Amino acid sequence: MNDSEDTAGVVAPPPLIFVAGLIVGFALEALLPGVDLPALVEWGVGPLLVVAGLALLLWFNTLFSRRGTAVEPWKPTTAIVTTGPYRFTRNPAYLGMALTYLGIALMSSAVWVLLPLPIVLAVIDRGVIVREERYLERKFGEEYLSYKRTERRWI
Repeated sequence: MNDSEDTAGVVAPPPLIFVAGLIVGFALEALLPGVDLPALVEWGVGPLLVVAGLALLLWFNTLFSRRGTAVEPWKPTTAIVTTGPYRFTRNPAYLGMALTYLGIALMSSAVWVLLPLPIVLAVIDRGVIVREERYLERKFGEEYLSYKRTERRWI
């Protein structure tokens, strides 16, 4: 595998995909009538989702650093991580980003921000995860396929 083939070939950096969804959602929120969410949702559930999402992202980053493999999906992967949150989901980083996105929307009482989220998740699933999985299958073969059979893509 040469250097140009030793990447997943994702459509865009995943954080930018989520940020683009937030920008579109907040633009919709500015243009369309808003809704006030109950305080428990806005100040109870929202912050919990942000904290849970950020914790998953920190855990993911820590595990990748310990294994000496790149966090960025446009760089070569040198190891498969199967510990920590990877025992429950193959994609804790994207799950963490999705939880953070949802928490930001709830904390902002911005229901229109939720509208682009399914599109964001579809782009992440098809434009990032599927490409990463093909790459990992090609690079690691049975080691990755065996892991893939035991853990779900999301949750």
